[in-house]
Amino acid sequence: MKRFVLVYIFTVISGDPNDRSLRKVEKDVLIPKLMREITRAEKCANEVNDFNECCVNFGLRMIIKCRKENAQMKTCMEKWYYNDDFIKECTEQYLNERSEYRRTGIPKKGRNKRLETSL
Repeated sequence: MKRFVLVYIFTVISGDPNDRSLRKVEKDVLIPKLMREITRAEKCANEVNDFNECCVNFGLRMIIKCRKENAQMKTCMEKWYYNDDFIKECTEQYLNERSEYRRTGIPKKGRNKRLETSL
């Protein structure tokens, strides 16, 4: 006799989609994380690629050999990290993504997959 167990995962989506206030964890952790991702991928892509290439070329010696590339990458990222306009832009992007999640219940990754499969 086989038993079948039905598991239903219920996620509660709470919060007003139009709420623009930020929790402490969003302000101190999630928005800086988004800022780092954007600076690595878009704003400082050349510096990040140079540093990664240097690390691949020198292996364990990268600690000594790639100091210049690391310093350039850090300088570029710090410039954007302390830019008030960029902080506001990332905060706005985060709030829009959170609002969309609260409205639909579909996380950002799920929305991207759904768009790809519907094409």
